[in-house]
Formats: sequence, structure tokens, C-alpha cells
Amino acid sequence: MSVVNIFLTNPEADSFEPFEHDGTRFIFATLGHQGPKTLLEGPVWAFVDWVMDEMAGLEMCRRLRVDPRTANAHITMVFEDDNNDFRKRALEAGADDYMRGPINRSDALDRVLALQSSSVERHVATRFQQGELTIDFLAFRAYWAGQPIELRPNEFRLLRFLAENPNEVLSREALIGGLGKNESPIDERTVDVWVGRLRRAIKAAGGGNPLRTIRSVGYVFDLN
Repeated sequence: MSVVNIFLTNPEADSFEPFEHDGTRFIFATLGHQGPKTLLEGPVWAFVDWVMDEMAGLEMCRRLRVDPRTANAHITMVFEDDNNDFRKRALEAGADDYMRGPINRSDALDRVLALQSSSVERHVATRFQQGELTIDFLAFRAYWAGQPIELRPNEFRLLRFLAENPNEVLSREALIGGLGKNESPIDERTVDVWVGRLRRAIKAAGGGNPLRTIRSVGYVFDLN
């Protein structure tokens, strides 16, 4: 049975009962200021409160990104009072997502299951290749001319959706839908942050800038 680790900065998370679904066991734990207390097996999801007793949620987010155990975690920032400035700062600190709180076991589990369901393979194929770009769906990795493109979960899904719809103008709303983010309101400017991260990752892998901005409309992924 595979395992999914769900961490919350909620001090009660250690007492949350595990949940089993479709061959996967979802386990919960409290995320303290020193990070996870044990070795981790399987995917990691972290729900970080914007305001914490021992440090700011933004600092926790940054620490998770530099810890090798949690560098690829899906991080959701939890706000009590949501506003555009908070969202922007959370994404810049490395968060993948955000939601209103406070949240409990059911809230966290519902979010994880919803986002996992949105990434279920829609095609029999397990690998996409066009030109210099290769996407390995099962390994959750992407490459440009054989060089790995270092991507977080949202940017990986964004790259896949764009690559599966090449040379087509996609609005920010369409991209939000393509990433399965319709279960909660997402500011369309969040897409610009995702695109910026994706551009930098592709460039670092030697792929230049195949992402073209169509002013006031959206983005095009130019693939020949």
C-alpha cells in the first residue's frame, strides 16, 4: 500500500486518524518549526498557516523548499483573512496553492483527494514527446533535449496541459481549469506566477522561452 503524508501546522494533526482509499494510506502529522520529525516515504502535502506561534508561515514555506525531504512537497498556505497581497507573497515564497482557514482533517483530506483526482491520467500514453520536449507522466518528470526541467507539481501540470495544446492561445481561466483548480476560487494573476516559474525552469534546462504571452488574452506554448 502506498503512503501519502499530510502535514499541518495545526498542533492537533498528530491525533488525526489515517484514511485509506484505493490502495493508498493517507497519514497526518503536525508540522513543527523544525520540519518533519521522521524519514518520509511517499508524496508530501503541507498545509501551512499564515500566522504561527513560533515563526511566520512564509518562513516555514521557505524552509520546506530547502529541506531535501520536502523540497517537492505540495504546499498550501492557509489564510484567515485572504487578500491578493497575501496570495502573491505566499506564491513567491514557494507555495503551490492557498485556501481559507482554519482547516481540519476533513478539509485537508478533501483538498488532497480533489487535486490528486484532477491529475489522474487522461490518456493511455505515459510519455509525451514533441520536438525537444519530453514529459514522463508516470515519473512526474520533464526534460528538454535530455536535460531535466526542475518543476513543482503545479508547474508540471501546467507544462503538460500547455504541451498537450501546443500553438493554441489559452486564457488564464482555461489554464486554471486545465490544472483542475476549479474547486476553489483562484486569482487569475496566480497563473502569471506559475507561468513565470515554468519559464525560468525551461530556460535553466536550455529550452529558451517557448511560452509566448498574448497581451490581455493568455499564453501560447510554441512547439514546432
